[in-house]
Amino acid sequence: MLNVVVLMGRLVADPELRHTPNDVAVTTIRIAVDRAYSKSGADKQTDFIDVTAWRQTAEFVSRYFTKGSMIAVQGSLHVDNYTDRDGNKRTRYDVQADNVSFCGSKRESGTGGYEGGNSYGGGSSSYSNSGANTYQQPSAPATAPAPAAPAYSSGDTGDFQALPDDDDLPF
Repeated sequence: MLNVVVLMGRLVADPELRHTPNDVAVTTIRIAVDRAYSKSGADKQTDFIDVTAWRQTAEFVSRYFTKGSMIAVQGSLHVDNYTDRDGNKRTRYDVQADNVSFCGSKRESGTGGYEGGNSYGGGSSSYSNSGANTYQQPSAPATAPAPAAPAYSSGDTGDFQALPDDDDLPF
């Protein structure tokens, strides 16, 4: 079975960090995502998706993201069935965030200064909400560069031709 959700959109409001009685950090954010509903993709509708982040991910989101920030979320779909005050059965869906990443630039969202590239949940500096739940700082570069590996050779190329230089490609 597979339960993986990947979303990219903008925060609808500033995140608010809360703590459970056991002092576990949690924040629930709502992101606006576009969904094409025609074959051509020209007609789009905006969906508003609730996302819950826990522990260090919640602290990271509440510290570095603000209303209008572009965010990428990878997590799983969580279904909550409950009965409301009137006795009606209800279902609520939200995404439990495992990884979050910056997307785009702050210049796009109007807050100035940041040019994307950092990723929390993958990439050079990474954070994943699984396992020990600890932020991992990227390792410092080595003082001396490692010797270059020999060029990869796949052996006999048979009927394949060598590709022209990149400057000769038509695109």
